[in-house]
This record gives sequence, structure tokens and C-alpha cells, in this order.
Amino acid sequence: MHPAFLPLPRRFLYALKPASWPKLLVPMTAGQVLGAMSAGTWSWGGAAVGFGFTAAAQVYIVLLNDWFDVRVDAVKRQMFPDAGAPKTIPDAILHPQTVLLAGIGAGLCAVAIALCGELVGDRPGLAVASVVGLALLLLYSAPPLRFNDRGTGEFVEAVGVGALLPWLGAYAQSGVGLPLELMLVLPGMVALALASAVASGLADEESDRAGGKTTLTTQLGNPGARDVVEYSVLAAALLWAFAARAGQSLLSPLGFSAALAVLVWQWRSVVAISPRAVTNAFGEIGRYKQALHRAIWGSTLMLALALALLRRLGVGS
Repeated sequence: MHPAFLPLPRRFLYALKPASWPKLLVPMTAGQVLGAMSAGTWSWGGAAVGFGFTAAAQVYIVLLNDWFDVRVDAVKRQMFPDAGAPKTIPDAILHPQTVLLAGIGAGLCAVAIALCGELVGDRPGLAVASVVGLALLLLYSAPPLRFNDRGTGEFVEAVGVGALLPWLGAYAQSGVGLPLELMLVLPGMVALALASAVASGLADEESDRAGGKTTLTTQLGNPGARDVVEYSVLAAALLWAFAARAGQSLLSPLGFSAALAVLVWQWRSVVAISPRAVTNAFGEIGRYKQALHRAIWGSTLMLALALALLRRLGVGS
């Protein structure tokens, strides 16, 4: 059944793209673990604030991004009516005003959750940090800047998802700043977030060009964009190897070894699919992105789990 004919709750669920939620939940999880390592204890209240903020922010980002991108999404549906999943607004799954109001409401909820964490959990500045994080979407998608239309949106996303979100999660968890040794985890996460952001534009190469949208994929072409994706993952592996070496007072190299093992294991699928993920090969591009996300999310979760367990056991402390 076409999503537009589903009951309203299921249409909303479809519009929220639940398969994409690990994109924010995984960095938040890593940030929470880093915050617990910094504080030396685990705060369930900090976890509730961090993950509550992430859930509301995810709704805000998905819906408002659909609202701001409606023109280019409509161009893609006209050019490739049978390619990809139906789009929330062009395919009449939700009314544009509903998408806008629900997105704004979710953003207000995210700020309210952060403010509760600041007032109840003694996290000064957490609400301001949440506003800064949410404002990145406006820089990314909203006029007049619209970085996502000017070839720099991938870098804005990489900083927001790979650095700001895990830092916010760490602060919500601990209430203190991260020491330098733990901050060393973040550059690798930024590189992985950049790989994910660039890969998201592969399926929209020709429709983005037709709609006047500039991304790394429209500038470099499909092969060049895939090179950026794959070199970014390689850079993340090298940055994590450096972090394991430089941060041994707080970070156990064993945790990074486990994460890199998962990254390399999943990387085989990315490399195998890459030559077939060419322009307008939508099925292969989808499989390429799935393999890439397994590598990114699996390795990041393994790093968080391994560091938490090793810290619990007193290894690397």
C-alpha cells in the first residue's frame, strides 16, 4: 500500500524515517559513554536528557529538512517517478503545514528537554548548547545561507553529528567538560559523519543538479564522491589509531582495536559494492549506503561498548 493511504500515525512514522535514527542515536550513545568516563559514574538522568533530546531533535531534523527540500524532492519525483521511496510532501503523505508545525514543535520539545536537564540536573549552558545544535539545521537547509545547497552542507552535518552531538551527550551525562584524551575520539567520528553525509547525496546527483542544488556529489560526480566517502572512513580509522596511541591515560587501545576490527570487517561489503553504486543505480547505491552505515554505526557502538566495559574493569584508567 502506498504510504499516503496509511492511517495518520503510520504516515507520521513513515515520514520520520526510523531506519535513519541510528545516525543520531549512535553518536549520542558514544557521547554518553565518554561523559560517564569523564565523570567516573553513570547518570540515568543525564541519559534520559541526552536520548530525549536526540529523539526530539531527530523529528525536528527529518521533518524540517523535508519541508525545506520540497522543491528538489519534487524534481526528483518528476525525473525518476519509480526510483526510491515516496517523498513525504511531494507524494502527499503529509500536508506541508503539518510537516512544518510538527517539526517546529519537536524542536521546541528538544530545547525544553535540554532546559530541564540544565535546571534539574545542574548542567549550566545545556539549553544554549541545544539551541546551537538545532540552529545548525537552519544553517544547513534554511534561507538565506542554505549551506546544503552551496556545496558545504556535508561539512556542517559532519561537525554537528560527529562532534557537537556526542559532546552534548557527554555534557548531559557528566556535567563537566571532556578532558583532551577523551576529545580525541571525536575527530574520527567527524570523519565517519562526513562519509555518511556525502553518501546520502549519491542517489540525488542528477535531480540535485536539475534543481540547482550544489553538493559534493554534484561537484565531484559519483566516482569522486565515493572516493571522498571511502577516504573519509580510512581517515577515521587512522584518527582512532592515533587516539588510541595518544590517549592511553584514559583510553584503552583494546577498545579501539575492537572498533577497528568491526570497521574493517564491514568495510569489505562497502568495497565490494562500490564499483556498482554508479549514477542512477539506485538499488546498488542503497546497498552501498546500508553497508557503509553498518560499518559506521557498528564500529562506533563497538568503541562505546568496549571503552565502557574496559573502564568498568579498570583497564586504561
